[in-house]
This record gives sequence, structure tokens and C-alpha cells, in this order.
Amino acid sequence: MSKVKSLEDLKRVREEALKNQQAKSTAGNTQIIIGMGTVGIAAGARETLKEFLNLIEDQKLEGIVIRQTGNIGLDSFEPIVQIVIGEQAKVSYGKVTPDIARKIVKEHILGGKILKEFVIES
Repeated sequence: MSKVKSLEDLKRVREEALKNQQAKSTAGNTQIIIGMGTVGIAAGARETLKEFLNLIEDQKLEGIVIRQTGNIGLDSFEPIVQIVIGEQAKVSYGKVTPDIARKIVKEHILGGKILKEFVIES
């Protein structure tokens, strides 16, 4: 993170934070739930969360809510991301890197195709 050296820098940082907060709380039909417990963060969940936020902003996607949760309980699969679209069953993906996050958005959320190779079987 760069240092804030002026009032303009502070305003820019504030605007970015507000945009990210809005992306997390806007009502929508699709939910992206990211496990942000200690193990998830250590496994890279912050980078995964940032990638989802960037994808939503860059592609101007609407109707998607990003939620953070604590430990989901499957430490060996962290970072874990759960996708809920409308009334469909929740799909849990494991070991989600920023690259896999891009695939999830493109193929599952936008394309309707579950990526079976990354699904955590319950």
C-alpha cells in the first residue's frame, strides 16, 4: 500500500474503500462467500477476495454480493469460496487462487457451469 502524502491521496484511498465496501454490501442474486478465518488468510484468501472485487469492478458486474465469513472448517482446502446463485444449492470451491477466482466468475457465475475440478465434495 502506498503512503498517503496529500489530501488528494487520502480522498482517493477513501473512495476506493467506499467502492469496495459497496461491492461487499449491495443486494444481489449471487453471493460469493469467502472464508476469511486465520487459516484462510494464511492460505491466500485476501488475494482471492481482492481478485473477486477487482473482477466485479472491472467488468461492471451487478447483482453480486461478496460476503466474508470465518473459518468454514475444512482447513486443508483453504482458501474456500462458496457460490450461491438464486435458489440453487451452494457450491463450495477449495484452494481458490486469484486465477481460479477468474474462472469461477467467467464459467460459473456468468456461464452457469460448475467447475467440478475445484468443488469440495460434501
